[in-house]
Parts: sequence; structure tokens; C-alpha cells
Amino acid sequence: MAGVNKVILVGNLGRDPEVRHLESGRAVANFSIATSETYKNKEGDKVTHTEWHNVVLWTPLAEIGERFLKKGSQVYIEGKLTTRSYDDKDGNKKYITEVVGREMTLLGRPADSQGGGASSGGASNSDSVAEPTTASPAASETTSAENSEVDDLPF
Repeated sequence: MAGVNKVILVGNLGRDPEVRHLESGRAVANFSIATSETYKNKEGDKVTHTEWHNVVLWTPLAEIGERFLKKGSQVYIEGKLTTRSYDDKDGNKKYITEVVGREMTLLGRPADSQGGGASSGGASNSDSVAEPTTASPAASETTSAENSEVDDLPF
């Protein structure tokens, strides 16, 4: 039986996305998202616990993220969990766990109220970490729809 590797996050960006453009022309965006849960401890005190998640987006989501995401933006990310390793400057092997986003929906209102329909929108990407491929046709349609004006929704 095949396994399932699916992550769904709704949180706020801890920093602006860092976007790099590879020689192939592909863009890759890296940023962190904070998710928080609030509960009452044994003493009845309200406690908030925040987790930080490293997120990677590939073209076309990286380009959408570069354009619309800013520190503090609320976003829905759906993707898969991956772990990779690298050697630091001292030659020590380090591991990093990341969420590779396949779908993204911008939540809330844009930071600047210049319009343009960025208040909510979705996009998807069928990329993988090992060998990123081009986006699915659905992603291209969503990306082009991102540029058209969208009515404000009450939710």
C-alpha cells in the first residue's frame, strides 16, 4: 500500500519570501509560516504555542508568492513534507525539514489597498523537490486568473 505525505497549513508569514531564479528560468521561493494553537493548561491559564514551518514554492507559485506575500500575510499552503541534508561551513551534516507547497491560497486582505484582486486567490503546482516540473494546466489557469479583478467576498 502506498503512503500519504500531505501537509495543510494556515498561518502567517514570519518574513518576506526569498525568491531565487535558477539558470533554467525557474523561480523558487523560501519563507517561514507561523501556526499557533491556544489551550488552557492544568492551572487554567491560557497558553499559546507557536510552531514555525519552512515552506518552499516552485514556479508558478513562487512568482505569485513573490508578488503578493509579505511578512504577516495569512496564507493557506497545501503540500508535502520533505527532508534534505547539507554540509555546513565546518563540514558537519545538517538536516532541514520543509513543506513543498503544491497549492496556495492567499487569505485576508492585501497589505496595501491598491486593489487588483489579491485578497483571495488560489493556485496549485504539481512540482516535486527532486525534479521540479512545469505546473499543471490548472495552475496556469489559476495564475492567469490571478491578474483579473475579483469581487470582494464577505468571508
